[in-house]
Amino acid sequence: MKAIILSAGQGSRLGHMVDDRPKCLIDFNGRSLLDRQLETLEANGVHEAVVVTGFHDELVNEAITRRSGGPAVRTIFNPFFKVADNTGSLFMAREELTGDCLVWNGDTLVSRALMRRVVENDRAGICVTVDRKPSYDDDDMKVIRDESGRLRAIGKRISDGVNAESIGLLAFRNGGAECFRGAIERAMRTSEGTTIWYLRVIHHLAQNSEVWTLDINGEEWGEVDFPPDVEAARELTAKWDAAEKAAAA
Repeated sequence: MKAIILSAGQGSRLGHMVDDRPKCLIDFNGRSLLDRQLETLEANGVHEAVVVTGFHDELVNEAITRRSGGPAVRTIFNPFFKVADNTGSLFMAREELTGDCLVWNGDTLVSRALMRRVVENDRAGICVTVDRKPSYDDDDMKVIRDESGRLRAIGKRISDGVNAESIGLLAFRNGGAECFRGAIERAMRTSEGTTIWYLRVIHHLAQNSEVWTLDINGEEWGEVDFPPDVEAARELTAKWDAAEKAAAA
């Protein structure tokens, strides 16, 4: 399995923290967000990663060059990161959408246990990792799924019937990646192609074909969008580090 990590954006909602570096290089207790993502992949047997870069791509490339161990990493530069949303990043990386692969937002941290569930899940096609909570806010990528786990709708503007949220981690198997690649190519040829999230493409696919969900409720993860998210993620990663250290002792 291969992972495609979408790390082209600046993360402007984080303010001055990203004036001179992309969000994926923010430090979380001694390791960058990207480092932690790569380590989580390696710990779960994913030994190949493609990182889509954009804002200060030279810094991301330097950080990857300094790494030792972990998955084999290569980068793809998205020159349109300022004007195209993450569908544009996947369009630039569309040749990588083959076989068994993951697509992972570059601003999401997940525990190794959560990633293990995603990697070990053998659902064919397209599978969106979701979590559940009592209520959902405007910034959540909301999901409607049926009792079988099939995805019926996904988007931030959904209001009625919401029963999960996407955490920004998708798995593709048995032709799912190739199906998604074709949908990305078609979407980028429309008038709204440069302005939509790739999950909008997933929503359209779900209206006419099977898209599944994996419920990881109870596992730990965090999204880094706003300054308070950084502190919350630092507490979470400190907890994970302490648990790993205790387990190794």
